[in-house]
Amino acid sequence: MSKIKATHVFTSESVSEGHPDKICDQISDAILDACLVQDPESRVACETLCTTNLVVISGEITTKAKVNWQEVALDTIREIGYTEPGLGFSVDDVKVMVCIHRQSPDISQGVTAGAGRFKEQGAGDQGMMFGYASSETTELMPAPILYAHKIVEELARLRKTEPEKYAYLRPDAKSQVSIRYTDGRPVGVETIVLSHQHTPDADMQVLEKLVKRVVKKVIPPELLSGKVKYYVNPTGRFELGGPAGDTGLTGRKIIVDTYGGVGSHGGGAFSGKDPSKVDRSAAYMCRYIAKNIVAAKLADKCEVQVAYAIGVADPLSVNVDTYGTGKLKDDAELEKIIRKVFNLKPAEIIRQLGLKKPGKTWCYHDSARYGHFGRAQFPWEKCDKVKVLQTAAKSVK
Repeated sequence: MSKIKATHVFTSESVSEGHPDKICDQISDAILDACLVQDPESRVACETLCTTNLVVISGEITTKAKVNWQEVALDTIREIGYTEPGLGFSVDDVKVMVCIHRQSPDISQGVTAGAGRFKEQGAGDQGMMFGYASSETTELMPAPILYAHKIVEELARLRKTEPEKYAYLRPDAKSQVSIRYTDGRPVGVETIVLSHQHTPDADMQVLEKLVKRVVKKVIPPELLSGKVKYYVNPTGRFELGGPAGDTGLTGRKIIVDTYGGVGSHGGGAFSGKDPSKVDRSAAYMCRYIAKNIVAAKLADKCEVQVAYAIGVADPLSVNVDTYGTGKLKDDAELEKIIRKVFNLKPAEIIRQLGLKKPGKTWCYHDSARYGHFGRAQFPWEKCDKVKVLQTAAKSVK
């Protein structure tokens, strides 16, 4: 009797850079970039709200940098593509309100070396953070979220690079990809959902044809060999969009930002936070570790968890789960290797990944759109520990 193969369907969604929540994430991270470029020791916890022709920037920022907060916000809105006046949200109509104060001294003493009870820089908060990687794609990302990102990213690229041809596309959009798995491997796309803001004269049949072309470009053909169901603007129209249609806030798309619902999430958002906040820096480090473990072929899937206490440098715990795909005798061996190869103190995470140095090759602003993971320009996506991990693994076999 032949073995029955386990089959399931998993779905993930992404949103475009013009989605209201993503506008806020990008403004918050653009402000972070502007602070760190001038003052790498900046402490930033920036939250943004946007609604009809209004942006509110708030939070705690302590920096020596001279930043025009309003200008950063307007430049971000312009870059996204909200340039058409009279639609309820545009760079020419929007008002920017700034409500920023300095970081709490109670938090500062916990994350400044020598300022608190400990000599070392401690974690900026308590909590647990996760990182994940899977061998199912070349980017070592789960397929549904990876391709959901690629769809809206390619549509935005077309909208910006060929504005006359795609004048009917406006910035707000959401994608959703459902993929069928057999024995844990992606074997075919089941369903594509795409809702895209458009002009009143847009032809929905033209939009659907465009979406199908984009899907064929960004998703491997072997995953499109079956019958794929498409739902393009399933309500019929999507004219009112962006912050004029739905208020946006920083930090509301944490599953879009990470792994699309695969694996676990510690709950903390990333955008607007400088790397002293382990919500962000430790989550990046966990992805870096998990990705290198999978790249080293020590597991086909890997999830890494770390936990911290505010003001304390050493992690409280490290946990590894390879979902039964690990090549060592158990995941406890991988935990020992991780502790040996990677320094998980906050200051060392920042140093190893260069998290105070956004610049020409990467910036936090870019991470705030189309996912924080899976794109090679970010330092936490490097696979430079493969040989070290493989050598360490041999010593415990």
